[in-house]
Amino acid sequence: MPSHVFADRPDRPHEHGAVDALISQTRRLRGEVDAVRRETAADHTDPAGRWQRALCDLAVHHLNDLHGHLAQLREGPPRPAPRTDPPARPDPSSGSLLSRVGSAEWNLLNDEANWSGELYQILGRDPAAPPLSLDELPSLVHPDDQPMLTAMVTDCLVDGKPIDGEFRIVRGDGGVRQVHMMGEPVLAADGSTASMWAVLRDVSELRRSQRVVRETRDSLRHQRHIAQTEHRLAVELQEAVLPPWRGSLRFPHGGSASLDLAAHYLPSSSPALIGGDWYDALELTDGRTLLSVGDLTGHGVTVTSGMAMLLGALRGMAVTGTSPGRLMSCLNQLLDASAQPALGSAVCCLYDATDRTLTWAQAGHPAPLLFRGGTGHALTPPDGVLLGATSGADYGQAEEQLHPGDLLLLHTDGLVPRRSREAATERLLALAPRFTEARTAQECVRVAVEEFGVALREDDACLLVAKVDA
Repeated sequence: MPSHVFADRPDRPHEHGAVDALISQTRRLRGEVDAVRRETAADHTDPAGRWQRALCDLAVHHLNDLHGHLAQLREGPPRPAPRTDPPARPDPSSGSLLSRVGSAEWNLLNDEANWSGELYQILGRDPAAPPLSLDELPSLVHPDDQPMLTAMVTDCLVDGKPIDGEFRIVRGDGGVRQVHMMGEPVLAADGSTASMWAVLRDVSELRRSQRVVRETRDSLRHQRHIAQTEHRLAVELQEAVLPPWRGSLRFPHGGSASLDLAAHYLPSSSPALIGGDWYDALELTDGRTLLSVGDLTGHGVTVTSGMAMLLGALRGMAVTGTSPGRLMSCLNQLLDASAQPALGSAVCCLYDATDRTLTWAQAGHPAPLLFRGGTGHALTPPDGVLLGATSGADYGQAEEQLHPGDLLLLHTDGLVPRRSREAATERLLALAPRFTEARTAQECVRVAVEEFGVALREDDACLLVAKVDA
């Protein structure tokens, strides 16, 4: 098809050197983006990974198309396809989203039409067949899109408006393709419309790739919304279940006058990782005090709700007078029978103020630390496996005689990041002189938070301090 010369736009030859330079730059950039695409995580279960890969695919495809268009620009204007020529076949190695762009011109003075070979391929037409007239062109278009194409062509021929729109075409093999059409009227000397030319390209794969990006982006947003909602629910549930940690712990009815209690919750470095750590202090009807800390493995609202279940069961059984060892056995049975299996650790202490006796049990948890006279040590733990690890497990009990001025510290495993349990114990025991100087349990908690609170933790942690009044 001959090149067009419009009344308002002269035909200007392009510079081959500049086009070649652009082709080289596009080819180099395409290789760099493709390298990023190969390095992108291919985990199809990760919404963020799917979105990243979809964006890389779209970028590579766009660059492939740009490379092809620049190559066409270098080759010059397309020519009408001979009637006997087979349709041009795209290069399967190019990975382009688009076929070569096709073009057409419809002469209104002699009712002739000229199509490029690429247009026959795009529209799925036999290259030996004559090109369709403007009146016949809608026969290839999806019925729902025919009114739109007719309106665009009418506006172009009657009002001189440029064409820029997309519609679906139904090929002879039944396939449906999305085609983008751009065109303008060619004016005669007297200002009337002499012909109409158009450039058409198959944008089906481009739109599909864009749809994948949009869907993966929406999926990522949905997953983030779910995560934010779960995080909010986990925080609200945690705050509703755990006793307040700002200041010393207070019992509704005053509690034992011989115990000064304070606690603190230290969140993980990632605010999204709300775990199943808990601390608790409960005044029992017989005058004894229940102290406990524990940790349910995992993160999120499911784990937090599991922690709330365990803590509720622990309180309920303790009120009935159940001993610490038996409490651990019941919690183990509860986790073992849960619909969502989990593992947990816990330590449970009963303090009797009448004789200052501490009876305690543990389930795979760090032992309480006892500070006395400026030094500290870990209590010798009785037997006890992790909660939920073994059906029907038995848990032993131990007793410790406390003295006036003693300090008992309970904590969970996440206190020291990426360290062993022994490391946390050693650092806590090293605080013994500072604990001795502290006048209240709250001051002792403040000392521990100053030591551990600034660390980047992979998990949350709890501290519970009980100071026996002198």
